[in-house]
Parts: sequence; structure tokens; C-alpha cells
Amino acid sequence: MKSEQTVKFGLGISTGAEGLMYPIPYANVRDIVDISVFAEKMGFDSVWGNDHITTQKYVFDEFKAQPRYYAPLLVLAAIAEHTTTLKVATGLLVVPFRNPAVVAKELVTLDHLSNGRLLVGAGLGAYREEFEAEFGEKAKEMVRGKLFDESIAIIHRIFTEESVSASGEYFDVQNIRSFPKPLQSPFPFYFGGNSDKGLSRTVQYGRGWLPFDLTVEEIAAGVSKLREKCAAAGRAYDIDVAPQFCISIGRTHEEACKKFERSQIYKHTISLEQSTLKGKKASDYTERNLVGSPEEIIERIEAYREAGVTTFSALLFANNTLEETREDMQFFSETVISRYRA
Repeated sequence: MKSEQTVKFGLGISTGAEGLMYPIPYANVRDIVDISVFAEKMGFDSVWGNDHITTQKYVFDEFKAQPRYYAPLLVLAAIAEHTTTLKVATGLLVVPFRNPAVVAKELVTLDHLSNGRLLVGAGLGAYREEFEAEFGEKAKEMVRGKLFDESIAIIHRIFTEESVSASGEYFDVQNIRSFPKPLQSPFPFYFGGNSDKGLSRTVQYGRGWLPFDLTVEEIAAGVSKLREKCAAAGRAYDIDVAPQFCISIGRTHEEACKKFERSQIYKHTISLEQSTLKGKKASDYTERNLVGSPEEIIERIEAYREAGVTTFSALLFANNTLEETREDMQFFSETVISRYRA
């Protein structure tokens, strides 16, 4: 087994996951802080909060109830105040929801509050309807990829330059002097996706790659492309490969599969087969997640590590209640994490 320094484990927290990966209700904001403190005690290295601003139509149609979506950076600030070593992370922060100058100021503040424990998974947003809710008719003119790239470029400059002026398609900022600068340099941006554009963003601005729902072979292919792009850019390959996985752990393979198939995570995956996860089958969950007994999960972890994974970020436990999640977190800690800390 490889040395413990080469692998880290993160927990996905429900800042914006009710009605998606978890039922309604699942966890209030205090529950999220508490389970993050518990995660640190159980040996997890990080917690990752996602980002939504309005209820998606299909979520309300399914539950006939409103999920609780919390501001991830505020929740992470509270978590940082109650922990000492735990990394606080976004997975993903939808940067185009916000003005980049404001995003930069909030991220720097959280970096200082957490004493440099912040990691920022950044994305362009999965649901166009959220942009339509926030920006109305203007959303029709928005190309989210371009909006995202323009935002990240401005934020990067604010973090590294004394004065920033930039005039683009979406933003016009003049003589921004934003201090203090982040404690961490280079700043730990993580970018998701398996597209060529997403990998290029990672090489240009990122410290980590944060894909979701990929097989061992797909991860290996992505790592190979990242190495090629780093070489072409003249950058040393120093990227934290940190995919997100759903996890279902049981004492037997059958128990773990039954648990996964009765979870909201599984229902959610089925609902995305024709959209976000088009081309992927929900029934292939054992090939794209960590499902099985502790021994089986360790075998899967080792396969992903051989493919280049260094962090198992934002692990989403296939449970429908917080009590079940705590139990499985402890079981995972005692049977899996402990094997990498001995």
C-alpha cells in the first residue's frame, strides 16, 4: 500500500444538496457544522460544500417541498471556527452567480479566517434555470463558459496584482486595489469537468482537478491529458487529482448495493441520465463510485490511486438520514481511513 501522504479523504456536506443527493429534509445549517466537526474527529481531511441559489423545478415537482440551500462560504467560515486541521472547500462554487471582485474579497477573507485551510472548487453552474431566476431576460445572452473564464481571469489578477483594470464582454472593472492578498500562493482553485476546456483551466489557473462520476479508465485518461497540457505549458505536473464520488459501505457487497439503490443519490442519478450525465447509466454505479465492503472499497481506492487520484474529495454517503451518515462515516473511518493512517 502506498504511503499515507499520497491519499486524502473529503466529505461532501449538504449546503445545497437537499432534493438532489439527499431527501427533504436532511440537514439544517447547524447540522452541517456539527457533522463537519465530526468528520475531523473521524480522520477526514476536508469537507466540501456545493452551491445553489434557487429550487430547481424538477426537485419541487418530485418532493412538493422546498430544499434548504445555504451560502457555502458562510457555512465554511463557521466550520473553520470550530475545527483546527480540517480543510474547508467548495465543490463547486458557482462563480458566475457573483461579481468577481466580490468573490475575490470573500475568498481572501475566508482564506485568512481559516488560516490557509480553504480550497475552492469552482464551476460555471449546472442549471440554466438558476441563472434565469437570478438574471431574468439577461440570462438568455449569457454564455456561461465565457462568463466563468472572464471571472476567473479577473479573480486571479486581483489575487496577484496590486491594481487591476479589465474590460471584457461581461465585466468592466477599473483600478481595483484589493488587500490583503490570499495567504495561499498559488491560490488553490480546483476545476471540474472532463472536457478539454476544463482540463486547460486546471493547468492555467488550478491546483487541482475535481471531476465527478468517472471510471478508473476515464480518470487515467484525464490524468494523461493533464500531464500533456502541463508539459506543453511548461508547468511541472503538481496537480491534486481529486474526483468526487458517491460512497456506499456495508459489511457485504449486497448490503452496500441495497443501501445505494434505496438512497436519494441513486434516484438523483437516474434523473440526470438524460441531462448532466447523458450517456452514463445509473445502473453502472459500482463502476463510477465506491460501493461495497471495506475490502472492496479499499481495492477500488487502490485502482483509482494507480490511475493518479491523490484526494477522494466530497464523498457523498448514500444515506437518507444524518444518523445513518454518521454511522457510515465512523465505519468508513475505522475500516478504511485507518488503513491509510497506520
